Amino acid sequence: QVQLVESGGGLVQAGDSLKLSCAASRNMSSFNSMGWYRQAPGKKRELVAFITKIGSTTYADSVKGRFTISRDNTKNTVWLQMNSLKPEDTAVYYCYAVSLTTLWGQGTQVTVSS
Repeated sequence: QVQLVESGGGLVQAGDSLKLSCAASRNMSSFNSMGWYRQAPGKKRELVAFITKIGSTTYADSVKGRFTISRDNTKNTVWLQMNSLKPEDTAVYYCYAVSLTTLWGQGTQVTVSS
């Protein structure tokens, strides 16, 4: 069973940066895409960003220009660099990977204070 393990969440102030990591337990070169969702209290889970096997990226409008997703297949890791964080970015961030099925990480909390 492949596992995705997130790390890098925490409590920061508005305007600060955080970098989330998602490490896969096996070679992730077969994953068609990997990305991040987030879920704030009382809200639906929303797509933040994803990156395809060939490196194409897509971002939610709310994070464009502030967040950057990247992947390194040799390290089996996907990162989400989050800059200029806002209180509305506060959520649990979940890493996911798509191959024959969709795999999910356990989530990491990001809290941005104003």
